Amino acid sequence: MGAGPANMTFQRLDIAAFAGFLLLVVGVSLYASRGSKSAAGYFLAGRNLPWWLIGFSLIASNISTEHFVGMAGRGYDLGLAIASYEWMAAVTLVLVGLFFLPRFLAAGIYTIPEYLEFRYDVRTRTLMAGFILAAYVLVALATVLYSGALALESIFGLDMSAGIWLIGVLAGGYTIYGGLKAVVWSDLIQGVALLLGGVVVTVLGFRAMGGLGPFLEAADGKLHTVLPLNHPEMPWLAVFIGGLWIPNIFYWGLNQFITQRTLAARSLADGQRGLFLAGFIKLFIPFIIIFPGIMAAELFADQVTNPDQAYPVMMRELLPAGLTGLMFAALFGAVMSSLDSMLNSAATIFSVDLYKRHLRPESSSRRLMAVGRVTTGVLVVVACLWAPLVARAPSVFEYIQMFWGFISPGIVAAFLFGIFARRTPPAAAFGGMVLGIPVYGLLLWTLPEVAFLHHMAITFLAISAYIAVVTRARPLSAPRRLPRAADGVDLTPATGAGFWAGGVIAGAAVLYIIFW
Repeated sequence: MGAGPANMTFQRLDIAAFAGFLLLVVGVSLYASRGSKSAAGYFLAGRNLPWWLIGFSLIASNISTEHFVGMAGRGYDLGLAIASYEWMAAVTLVLVGLFFLPRFLAAGIYTIPEYLEFRYDVRTRTLMAGFILAAYVLVALATVLYSGALALESIFGLDMSAGIWLIGVLAGGYTIYGGLKAVVWSDLIQGVALLLGGVVVTVLGFRAMGGLGPFLEAADGKLHTVLPLNHPEMPWLAVFIGGLWIPNIFYWGLNQFITQRTLAARSLADGQRGLFLAGFIKLFIPFIIIFPGIMAAELFADQVTNPDQAYPVMMRELLPAGLTGLMFAALFGAVMSSLDSMLNSAATIFSVDLYKRHLRPESSSRRLMAVGRVTTGVLVVVACLWAPLVARAPSVFEYIQMFWGFISPGIVAAFLFGIFARRTPPAAAFGGMVLGIPVYGLLLWTLPEVAFLHHMAITFLAISAYIAVVTRARPLSAPRRLPRAADGVDLTPATGAGFWAGGVIAGAAVLYIIFW
């Protein structure tokens, strides 16, 4: 890969910064999670998270090396158009806060699949739980481990296998002990380090380019966000009114890994404010992740043999001695904050949706906590073994988005019909979720040249048509009555929710106008 990791200068300050950061994260996480002696405390942090902690935890959990490696790599190749994943996500966060979260908190659910049993039946809940667990292990956990190890190998020369196991054992360790409360407090520290580290690399990149003006001039062809209708990856139709909405609604509204933070909110107002805070932060993420990828194409094209190496090369070439340890800490924090969140969420789904629901319905809180800890350990081992296989994919980011397409259209359709079409029967939702896999697979096989976002949209429309036909033929005789939470979560909406929601949407609109 051209210049190697040996060019990186390590000093005692670097080692001290990295070691100090790890000790701070683990120490604060374990201290904050002391006293978690119930399932609600372990899996949902006692349903007592404030809005600011929710907001930072959402961002830290979402942004990992799949962004630093994958999204920056797409920026190197494609340009700023890939920012639509971030800016449209900001809009989606607003919609989740206004329409989805109030229903979920009112039902008092622990997991997102649990809602499907209340609305449909246990079979539909179990199907979603199985889908999510498989996707977490084969896609989410594996790609975070692989991309993190790739970055460490590119920058520091650490062996790929050693990097995968090092990340897995560290993040898995404090997650097993502390549960969600340990996760969100580690996310707060790692989220701040992550954002500051991204700003440092971006500023150094601007300096290397000669300033903002020379960067804008050199990168002009890559600073457009609205691409032609026939673009193979990010056509404007898919971005604004098509397939991009499917992964966004699924990821931010129906993905246990993300929604577990909002389900743990101490009130609806805190959950909504946390989502709006995350939405505002998402508007700025492309400037500290995608811009460095674009800069790498101008500065170090001769050293980047794979677009996924763009950000690691920027770090290696631009960071002065002394900042290496801090950026290593930020990178490591990005990996661990996503990994610990996924592990805790996957353990929650297995423990609540599968183990307690089907194997041991009488399980005590302590028993569920023990099952959750064992599950976390098993998931770490399986994901570490699978992670090296991700290297066969041409792009980490495309691997993630493409494979979620097998299950996300069906899950989104089941929830939207469940929420807004009150007579949709269980058979329609279950059949629609199963139907999504062969339909999406057939589209990938027969129309490989078409953007996979279009594949998602077509799959969603096919599933929706199926659910609509079954609903019309065999509607429920009466709408299902959903349970009401018994734990007293305040369901009063956030003051000024409409104002803050409008601010996020307006911010996204302004950015699209500027970078049209």
